[in-house]
Order: sequence, then C-alpha cells, then structure tokens
Amino acid sequence: MSITLAFDVYGTLIDTQGVVASLERIIGNKAGSFSQAWRDKQLEYSFRRGLMQNYVDFGICTSQALDYTCLQYKLPFTEEQKAGLLAGYGSLPPFGDVTEGLSRLQEAGFQLYAFSNGTKEAVGNLLETAGIGRFFHGVVSCDDIRTFKPNPAVYSHFLKESNSSGDTTWLVSSNPFDVIGAVSAGLCAAWVRRSGTAIFDPWDVEPTAIVRGLGELQDILPQS
Repeated sequence: MSITLAFDVYGTLIDTQGVVASLERIIGNKAGSFSQAWRDKQLEYSFRRGLMQNYVDFGICTSQALDYTCLQYKLPFTEEQKAGLLAGYGSLPPFGDVTEGLSRLQEAGFQLYAFSNGTKEAVGNLLETAGIGRFFHGVVSCDDIRTFKPNPAVYSHFLKESNSSGDTTWLVSSNPFDVIGAVSAGLCAAWVRRSGTAIFDPWDVEPTAIVRGLGELQDILPQS
C-alpha cells in the first residue's frame, strides 16, 4: 500500500513566528503578540474570502492582514518596513524537527507533497530557501482552484493532483481547522501538536493521530 503524505506548510513545516526577530527591530517587545495577531488575521481573511467566493491569493491576504494589524496596534509602519516584513515571509525558517523528519519519511518510501494555501511559486521558493524542497514530489496549491482550506474542494483537488485516494492519504498539519477539514473530506490526518498548550477544536471530529513532531510520524503511519 502506497501512502501519500500532504504536508501543510505555513505553521506546520515553516515557522510563521520567524518574523518576530524582524519585528523586534521595529517595535521591540510587542513583536511576539503582533506576529500572532498578524497570523490570526491572515487566516481569518482566507476563511472569509473562501466563504464569500471573493478570491485573492494568499499573499494578498497576508499583506492586508499586516495592514489591519498595524491599525490594531496603532503602529504606522512605513511602506518600506511593510515590504521588508512581507519579503521575510519568503524566507521563514523550518521548525527544528522538519528536515530530519522529512528525510526519514522520504527514505522510508512515503510520497511527500507540500499542500498549501500559498501559490505554487511562493511555496516552492519558500521550501527551497528553507532547504527542504528536495524532499517533495510536488506542490499542490489551493490557488489552483481559487479558494482556501478547509473548503472540501481543496482536499479533493489534492487527491486528484497527487493521483491518490482518501484512505491512503494523510494530511499532516499543526492547524486544527486543516485537520478537521481533511478528516471531514475523507482523508486521514495527523495533528502535529508541538506545544503542550495547543488546543484542538471540540467539534466531535478527531485527528486520526497526534504527534509532537515530524520525527514521530513514521511510527504511527501504515507501512508504505
């Protein structure tokens, strides 16, 4: 049985809080909370646009979320500062367990894909910059069908693009909404719970498995 793994990118492989260092140089000790508020608004905007069927790509959601967060914090960033922060989204670091975990899974014969709200170009460049692009068979982007996770259509799109089926495909994500979306669409899903304080939504939809990092995945997956 061949197992396909669909890896969420932002927040699962790549640490979106990697912008904190850049923010600290601008706003000091507000950087951590600002970064989280920016990330939360970025996702909110993707959800809202998906529901409204008023699509713009994920980069625009990210940019508009930054504008909102500046207003929320009453911080008049210059256009140059905003451009620098947005450029930083193209060179975010991977989490510490990612490179070794992906290497082990590739060597074990699993078929690995990156699966993201981001455009193929943005995600491809991000993975290469992070030094992990070589592990993936391909990138499947929600941009292809102009909507966002957790729309059921994006999981169907992944299965079509990867030529796989729901019972042999696992989504791997740190984002509970993504895990719930995948399970609801008939896929298996592993929730990556790196933080002991992370909460899974109490929706009566459970992850197929829970891991603390990518290094635990091989132990819970069916043999490929």
